[in-house]
Amino acid sequence: MKESLINELKSKKYGNKIVGVFIFILLIVTLILCVNLGRAEITYVDVVKVIGGKIIKNPEMYSEIKNSYVKIIWDVRLPRILTAIVVGAGLAVSGIVFQSLLMNPLADSYTMGVSSGAALGATLAIYINLFYDIYVPITISSFIGAFVTLFIVIFIARTKGYISGSNLIIAGIIVSSIFSAGIKFIKSLAGENVSAIVNWLMGSLAARSWVHVKIGFFTISICIIICWYYAKDLNLLCLGEREARSLGIDTKKVKKIFLICGSLITAVCVSISGIIGFVGLVVPHMLRFTVGSDNRVLLPLGALLGGELLLLADTGSRALMNVEIPVGVLTTLLGGPFFIYIFITRNKSLN
Repeated sequence: MKESLINELKSKKYGNKIVGVFIFILLIVTLILCVNLGRAEITYVDVVKVIGGKIIKNPEMYSEIKNSYVKIIWDVRLPRILTAIVVGAGLAVSGIVFQSLLMNPLADSYTMGVSSGAALGATLAIYINLFYDIYVPITISSFIGAFVTLFIVIFIARTKGYISGSNLIIAGIIVSSIFSAGIKFIKSLAGENVSAIVNWLMGSLAARSWVHVKIGFFTISICIIICWYYAKDLNLLCLGEREARSLGIDTKKVKKIFLICGSLITAVCVSISGIIGFVGLVVPHMLRFTVGSDNRVLLPLGALLGGELLLLADTGSRALMNVEIPVGVLTTLLGGPFFIYIFITRNKSLN
C-alpha cells in the first residue's frame, strides 16, 4: 500500500515536470513566432540572428539585415512580447495566491480591490498630467494606489488582531466599489480628454519598452520566488487558519507575506499594462484541473501559462484586425465565456 502510494506520487511529480517542460517549450516557440508576426516581412532566421546577436553582443550575426528590421525586432516587438509574458506571469501568480489565501475560487486582485486602487492612482496621475503643469509618473502613482488600498482593506478586515478571508473579500469589494466611483468621478472631470484615461483603463501593451520589461521582470520575479519559498505554508493555510496554526505555521506572518507579494505583483502589472482581466482568474483553474492544488507546482506553472496566454492574446489583439484591439478587452471577451465553461464543467464533475 505504502509502496503504491510512493509510486503514485513519483508518477504525479514526473507528470508535472512534463507539463512544465511542455509549457516552457511552447512559450519559447510562441515568442519566436510572435516576433515574426507583423506588417514588416521578417524571416524567422533574421529573428533568431538578431536576438542571438544582441544577447551575446556580436553585431556581425545580424550585420546583413536592414537596420530598420533590427530596430523593429529588438526595440519594438521584443520588449512588447516580453512585457506580455512578464505581466501574464504576474497576473496568474497573483490569482493563485489570492485564491489559495482566501480559499475562494473567485478571488483575485480585483476582488481584493488592489487593481481598483492601482487604477485610481494611475487615473489621478493621467488627470494631473493633462490639466496641470506637473508631471506625475503613472507607474509610481499606480503603485502607491495599490498599496494604500491594501492597507485600507487590511485595516477594515482586521478583527481582534486576526484577518479572516471572508472579511478581506468583503472589505475588498467595498473599497473597490468606492475607488471605481472615484475613477468615474475623475473621468467626468476630464471632459473631452477622457479618452486618454479610458484607453489606459482598457489595458494595452502597445509601445512598451525595455524599461517596462526590466521593472516588471525584476519585481515580479522576486515576488514569485518569495511566494514559491513559502508555498508549503500556503498549502497548510488552505486547510484552514486554525489547522495551520496547530501545525506550527505563523499564520499572521504568512498571510502578510502573501498579501504584500500578491499586491505588489498586481500593482506592477496594472502600472505597466492597465487593467487586464481574467488571466488571474482563468489560469489557476486551468492548472488545477491538470496538476492538482499543490501551490509548489501551481506557482511556477501558473507563471509560465499566464505568460503564454497573455502573449497569445496580445498578438491576437495586434494581428487579427487592421485596428489594434486593447488586449484587456480581448482577454475579457474570450476569458469570460471560457470561465463560464470551466465553472459549469467543474459543477458537473462535483455532482
